Amino acid sequence: MAKESVIARAKKKPKYPTRIVRRCFKCGRKHGYMRDFELCRICFREMASKGEIPGITKSSW
Repeated sequence: MAKESVIARAKKKPKYPTRIVRRCFKCGRKHGYMRDFELCRICFREMASKGEIPGITKSSW
């Protein structure tokens, strides 16, 4: 879990557009982020396995 100050800093508009830091809205993690869901890979996996993300099912082949 990221500190509140780090999350607040990421929400501010940066001086340059390349400095945008996208963070998971649930835990604040910045690595392993998926733009389509605005979640990190860990939160995505937890929510998908619980069925909280519509249209996502666990794949098996």
